[in-house]
Amino acid sequence: MAGAVVGATIADLHNQRQEVVEDGRTIYTEPDRIIIRDPSGQEYVRGDDLYRFRYGARDIRTETVGRETRTIVVRPDGSEIITVVGPDGQLLRRIRRDRGGRELVIIDNSYRDPQAIGGFYVDAPPPVVNIPYDRYIVSAEDASPDVIYDTMEAPPVDRIQRRYSLEEIRYSPNVRMLMPSIDVNTINFDTGSWAIPPDQAAKLQVIADGLNRAIQRNPREVFLIEGHTDAVGNDTDNLSLSDRRAQSAAELLTQQFGVPAENLTSQGYGSQYLKEQTDGPSRINRRVTVRRITPLLNGGTASAAPPQ
Repeated sequence: MAGAVVGATIADLHNQRQEVVEDGRTIYTEPDRIIIRDPSGQEYVRGDDLYRFRYGARDIRTETVGRETRTIVVRPDGSEIITVVGPDGQLLRRIRRDRGGRELVIIDNSYRDPQAIGGFYVDAPPPVVNIPYDRYIVSAEDASPDVIYDTMEAPPVDRIQRRYSLEEIRYSPNVRMLMPSIDVNTINFDTGSWAIPPDQAAKLQVIADGLNRAIQRNPREVFLIEGHTDAVGNDTDNLSLSDRRAQSAAELLTQQFGVPAENLTSQGYGSQYLKEQTDGPSRINRRVTVRRITPLLNGGTASAAPPQ
């Protein structure tokens, strides 16, 4: 996916969006992501994580090995981030290689469950949550730094049945809900915009500190940054907007606070998960959420008691 977006509001995108219908699906193509609407009316957005890795890169090269494509981002210190995708464009592995040639696989996304619907949706029951609600969905505005850090290392709230692919985690709400989350309600977006105002960027400091502490403890930790909108506007605009908000937060966490880009991934959900049930403008609904997904990718189980 190539190209760059001109402007920083959803209205600026309308002239850059193309629409085609293939096999009953409507596909909206923007310069840096696509939105797909299935015949059932379900919509989802797919972006390109590689954009976030370009910041500060010394060199970027792409090579083909068999049926795999590898994009290698060389950092100023000589370390490399290797992103391996298959012939269908789906991420297979993300690897960090240090200057000595030692490799650490951060994301192994090669597993595919043959029973997954459409390759990415898991029809799982909602988890049984036995911890207090305010420790399951943590409000960054009200939580202490210790609570935020504890949440970033908290185990699943219910047993994990198997490993899940990154796509299954992105697009299956009941799978994601196995892990506690942090609502970053300290930053607010203007209507139709994904820009984080400079005066609000500092509010991400405590989130960044928690992420960096967790990643220092386990360099293979992976966190999903989720973007959300209010219910104003159409579904296609809101999916694109929310995905951009998630990416903006992920980029800021890396560029301003040094959170390793390779330990983050992002996804937008539009207005599917409103906190405030209103069709009108709502700053509460225009938010990002942080969720640790390492146990979901690895098939881990709840081996320790959740924080009390």
